[in-house]
Amino acid sequence: MPPWTNESWGRDFVLLGFAHVPSLRPLLAALFLAAFLAAFLGNGLIALLTSLDPGLRAPMYFFLRHLALVELCFSLDIGPRLLVTLLLPGRGMSPVSCALQLLLVLSCVSSECFLLTAMAWDRFVAICLPLRYGALVSPRRCQLLAAMCWLAGVPVSLVFTVWLFGFPFCGPLGIRHFFCDIAPLLSLVCADTKIFEANVLAATVLVIMVPFCLIAASYAGILVSVLRMRSAAGRRKALSTCASHLLVVILFYGTTGVIHLRPKASYSLESKQVVSLSYTLVTPMLNPLIYSLRNKEVKAALGRVCTQKRGSCDL
Repeated sequence: MPPWTNESWGRDFVLLGFAHVPSLRPLLAALFLAAFLAAFLGNGLIALLTSLDPGLRAPMYFFLRHLALVELCFSLDIGPRLLVTLLLPGRGMSPVSCALQLLLVLSCVSSECFLLTAMAWDRFVAICLPLRYGALVSPRRCQLLAAMCWLAGVPVSLVFTVWLFGFPFCGPLGIRHFFCDIAPLLSLVCADTKIFEANVLAATVLVIMVPFCLIAASYAGILVSVLRMRSAAGRRKALSTCASHLLVVILFYGTTGVIHLRPKASYSLESKQVVSLSYTLVTPMLNPLIYSLRNKEVKAALGRVCTQKRGSCDL
């Protein structure tokens, strides 16, 4: 049944994020505003630096720029609506807006999974196949990979969004979450969703777990190559180039797996809200810090750009 023929399609949803702690709403709004601004400014700065500075033209920074853009989309999709939910509780959200937010969340999660895989592949080739790096990781191949990372998850996300909003929703349409996600929306459905949940699980395995296995295989190969290196300095340098990416992978997969592998799990939706904060706000906020504080080239590029801007202002 198409969503627009659904009887509940004309009724507004209400996000009830953190409704169980009403006294903390002002404090949470201030904290989340700070996190949103940090994520927006940090990822915007990374995207700008990797675009403007000629010293950041390596494929690693090309993929980092796209990762920052995905995090920007995530922040813009989640942050403003979260602040509205906290500061104006009870405000309605149209089904179209809710469906679009879900579509963007699923698409961003898929894109981030694929981009992290592409970045792991880049590090694998750089460390394990250094003599073939220029041929394998060519600019054209990087552009093709980036386009695939952005687009590959859109069809799956669109199918599940349309499918979910084709179900009838019963009772008050209060979503016990701070954004439209599969699990809280499923709790409002008054129909059999077993087939839908089985397909969500299958898609999750393909979109999240298969890239994770590829990342793990890449790092297994990297570890083998590093252990074969005779120079201690070479081992430290090889591992340092992977440390930031590995930390981001752990942060991202440690939370998305909990949410998306079990869309209708037994634990409370309130606990899922806390876990969801990790990959929707905390990870986008931390990624720029992880990549900039641990990367001398990014810090040097920031210094060069600031110097150029100061020089142009003096003129």
